[in-house]
Amino acid sequence: MCGIAGIVSTNAPVNQDLFDALTVLQHRGQDAAGILTNAGSKLYLHKDLGLVRDVFQRDEQMARLIGHMGIGHVRYPTAGEASAAEAQPLYTNMPYGISIAHNGNLTNTKALKDELFADDRRHINTDSDSEILLNIFAHELMEQGDGRLSAENIFAAVAELHARARGAYACVALITGYGMVAFRDPFGIRPAILGRRRGPDGDDYMVASESVALDALQFEIIGDIAPGEAVVVTADGTLLRQQCAAKPQCAPCLFEYVYLARPDSVLDDVYVYKARLRMGEKLGDKLLREWPEHDIDVVIPVPESSRTAAAELAGRIGVKYREGFIKNRYIGRTFIMPGQSLRKKSVRQKLNPIDLEFQDKNVLLVDDSIVRGTTSREIIQMARDAGARKVYFASAAPPVRYPNVYGIDMPTASELVANGLSEAEIEQALQADRLIFQDLEDLKESIREGNPKLEQFDCSVFTGEYVTQDISRDYLDQLELFRSDAAKKGRQDNGPGMPLEIHNAAHG
Repeated sequence: MCGIAGIVSTNAPVNQDLFDALTVLQHRGQDAAGILTNAGSKLYLHKDLGLVRDVFQRDEQMARLIGHMGIGHVRYPTAGEASAAEAQPLYTNMPYGISIAHNGNLTNTKALKDELFADDRRHINTDSDSEILLNIFAHELMEQGDGRLSAENIFAAVAELHARARGAYACVALITGYGMVAFRDPFGIRPAILGRRRGPDGDDYMVASESVALDALQFEIIGDIAPGEAVVVTADGTLLRQQCAAKPQCAPCLFEYVYLARPDSVLDDVYVYKARLRMGEKLGDKLLREWPEHDIDVVIPVPESSRTAAAELAGRIGVKYREGFIKNRYIGRTFIMPGQSLRKKSVRQKLNPIDLEFQDKNVLLVDDSIVRGTTSREIIQMARDAGARKVYFASAAPPVRYPNVYGIDMPTASELVANGLSEAEIEQALQADRLIFQDLEDLKESIREGNPKLEQFDCSVFTGEYVTQDISRDYLDQLELFRSDAAKKGRQDNGPGMPLEIHNAAHG
């Protein structure tokens, strides 16, 4: 999971707007950041490892990013190496000078890399599937018969890209001197939204991963980029849109609504905040059905993305809601940290309990999901250490039993606490006095109530059914070999060497 942004302005330079957009999207990636701008025939790029504020900490770095068109990227920590070379945007000179920022993960990278080398005569310089996407788009654009750079040819190139690439991708590209191109995979697994801002010299256009970036810069929302659709914005502010996929179908990732997106975002016409409220309602209803004589004294969220659901659940079951944990915002996400001992230590650094909210109470802790179980187990123990009599645990999502292959650096199957276990066994593994999971159909309905047109979702982490229908047992076995803690430690000890075909491109 990463964050992308692109702006074409007829009114002002875009460097500050892109910086502000990436800052708003920082939750989507904290490993690296980059901005590329275009003025005339020249490109200006700055990218590095770190948070947006650290990568662009000097005024002169921003001052060099001149031009009225640009794209930006924040990168999520991945199973690969933390390399500035894989920070985005990425660039290829031929043809026209094309740059790209990508959110997602391709699932046929090995085949595509072989094709690019053998058939297209293109060399891939990094382990990033984002570079593969860039080169496919560049090659297909060059292959357009009349040799002209036109919107028609760009749409045709995106159509050819859709025919070749498999997996999840929401992309924003810049063609030097011409304009911006944005497109989304035919399933719409990862989000992308388009906005417009009126100005004295014409309209400005922006594409971003989430609507909050548009809100922050006072762009009005035009709408989501549809699955399979491509959007072209020329340098003079002309907007063109076209469906480029043969058989598009909307199947957004459920985890975006559960955890990844900001609550103040709108994804595929669904307000994330309202969806999380409904998750809490439905989870509360399930609790009352299955445990009407509960003895819960207080509902406490695990900060931060579970707060909305936890507050609604508390109201639903008629129990007071309290903030029992204070979060240190300067500790990274724990489920992507390598090594169980580091994760356990990080949980204690990240959260500190308010003892009086736990003392002699039966506490229901609510989290958005349970992934490895390391964090949940440690938080349950922290609640006991703070004086809780009993500690119950509720998850706003169903059990996460399968790895994600579409751009979230989730653990391998063997490292997921729910993999192969019943809910009773998970409860025992977490050492909770009682465990309540959201039902999958209730989760879907929580989102679908915001947009009834959403008939399908990517539920693969819960069901093991991947919407692209190209994930084999061999693919998942390779994933196990190269994304496990042991594999990561081996690469740290012995240096890089991760095969491209299973590289998790949350560079992307």
